[in-house]
Amino acid sequence: MPGSPGANDNGSAVVANLALARAFAHVVTERTVRFVFFVNEEMPYYMTDAMGSLRYAQQCRANGDNVVGMLSLETMGCYLDEPSTQRYPIAWLRHLYPTTGNFVAVVGNVRSRRFAHRIIGGLRRVQFPSEGMAAPRWLKDIFRSDHAAFWHCGYPALMITDTANFRYPFYHTAEDTVEKINFVALARVVTGLRESLLEVAGEAS
Repeated sequence: MPGSPGANDNGSAVVANLALARAFAHVVTERTVRFVFFVNEEMPYYMTDAMGSLRYAQQCRANGDNVVGMLSLETMGCYLDEPSTQRYPIAWLRHLYPTTGNFVAVVGNVRSRRFAHRIIGGLRRVQFPSEGMAAPRWLKDIFRSDHAAFWHCGYPALMITDTANFRYPFYHTAEDTVEKINFVALARVVTGLRESLLEVAGEAS
């Protein structure tokens, strides 16, 4: 965003993607795993021809690629153990999900719910707090990242996020700086995602 250093949004996910790519550099898997960086996720480019993820997903569809799942890493660096640090865009969600902002959220649509279960499994194997949501289309906040481009093209996709503007007070501001990132928690999330990806992709023997 203009005027924001972007440490959490979305430098935290860039670091996570690089770390995962490094972890898989010498791992042979049964399924292909691609590590991709997209441009132009923010408005005014969102869901236009200039949105990198949409163009990529459309090309996958045109090529007939069998994409079994896409993970969109989105603001992953804010984890807070204080009570009442997690907010929700709709009041009744606080009765279903924690009000302490120390978890990572795995956000999908109904079609992606099985994929979500597999990804949450890896996070829970490393004992990191995680919450899953297979949400209906009318909950508009579930579309706010690159995974929505893959939904548009008919692929299962999930957003992996600290829920950004529902807990991180520096979201889209000049104060989104690197010292705000909880690197210990972020490293644990990356470790859990590595476990999940190994399970989904199938490590070749």
